[in-house]
Amino acid sequence: MPSKIIPIVMCGGAGTRLWPVSRDTMPKQFISLFGGASTFQRAIKLLSDAEVFAPAIVITNVEYRFTVQEQLQACGVSAQIVLEPVRRDSAAAVAAATELALARDPAALVGVFAADHVVQNGTLFVETCRQAGLVAQQGRIVTIGIPPTAPATGYGYIRPGEEIGDGARQIAAFVEKPDAARAAQYLLDGYFWNSGNFIFDAATMRTELGTFEPDVLTPVSEAVAKAEPDLDFLRLEATAFSRAKTISIDYAVMERTQKAAVVAGNFGWSDVGGWSAVWDLSEKDADGNAIEGRGYVLNGANNLVRSEDALVAVIGLDDIAVISTRDAVLVTPREQSDKVKQMVALITAHGESEAGAHREIQRPWGKYLSVDMGARYQVKRITVKPGGVLSLQKHYHRAEHWVVVRGTAEVTRNDETIIVHETESIYLPIGCVHRMANPGKIPLELIEVQVGSYLGEDDIVRLQDIYKRV
Repeated sequence: MPSKIIPIVMCGGAGTRLWPVSRDTMPKQFISLFGGASTFQRAIKLLSDAEVFAPAIVITNVEYRFTVQEQLQACGVSAQIVLEPVRRDSAAAVAAATELALARDPAALVGVFAADHVVQNGTLFVETCRQAGLVAQQGRIVTIGIPPTAPATGYGYIRPGEEIGDGARQIAAFVEKPDAARAAQYLLDGYFWNSGNFIFDAATMRTELGTFEPDVLTPVSEAVAKAEPDLDFLRLEATAFSRAKTISIDYAVMERTQKAAVVAGNFGWSDVGGWSAVWDLSEKDADGNAIEGRGYVLNGANNLVRSEDALVAVIGLDDIAVISTRDAVLVTPREQSDKVKQMVALITAHGESEAGAHREIQRPWGKYLSVDMGARYQVKRITVKPGGVLSLQKHYHRAEHWVVVRGTAEVTRNDETIIVHETESIYLPIGCVHRMANPGKIPLELIEVQVGSYLGEDDIVRLQDIYKRV
């Protein structure tokens, strides 16, 4: 039986392949794609098996820290949350995880897992990790390879070599994403898909990083040594971390080390790399239609229809994806859903804010939804969690009206503190110092009407903030 594996969950990416649902402000790992838990929550629950895994470390960035914390609390799992000050690709994240694990245990085993993948057989996944841990204890860096079910061109491949025991094989080569003909040959030749999940002896990984990429290991080690607590998070030191070379762990170590091995993962795996993959994993009706939300299909088959708000009706079409959010709609043949990333680039080039930002924005105290906006006004629906407190702030260019529609607000306005009940309102003139809190036990909901010459979020001058955003 190997030592317990310290799971590292990589949770900082902002993928666009599931746009318009996944955007920079709320990427796919935090979204409920199949009803219920997000893919991050699914992953963290799988990695909570105390017989195989030690308490997890989640590596994310500053923007997502409160979302990670909230989703961990919602599924009842504790984990250390580590904040990267800048994005430096996966090698730097693995280096940080290695240093943190060695600080816990000089003989630590580490598992690196993506937050946005889906596993269908959790029991077999945990057993595969336990098996990989046995191999990793021998000083190996073990990748979990997925036996391919189709000649996919969207994955990298692994050519397995000689058997080395405990169900593992040496890695003869990592292969870049192939064309269709080559992928078909790889399928016949027994290659694996490269899942990007791997388990290793931390001391071995540190040695290999130091050998191949000291420009990653040295600054990251310094950033970990100088890391400081920030509320419930550990913030890596920014100056040192920023010096780390930007490179993936595959290029930095996995394709160069002589200590790589692969074990087969037969647990049903998907990286949920596009809307076609979401259709594959979703429950379907008798005609093969997968519908989430207010969607209807007439005389059509094998469609994916997903709507957050509007009613979506599809007539006489097959094999398409219709994805409707509050502010954007995507329509594409499912077989071309891999081009969504290109579409997002096109939308971004035209300056459309919907490329990266949702209308509903999460905050540590709750969330707000932009309902309507004009030349000199904006209307928001704001929800404040019980105990949530907005920052003490002021604005130079706008006044605000707050109307409470549910719960009770405790409002600071200059030198006064006012309790505002349901159906009551309060006016905040330009320049006044104000703050809102929810002292109650139910969510506080209110309508905010902003009026002024400039309504951008950067017209918030924070004076105090319990979440340290000043």
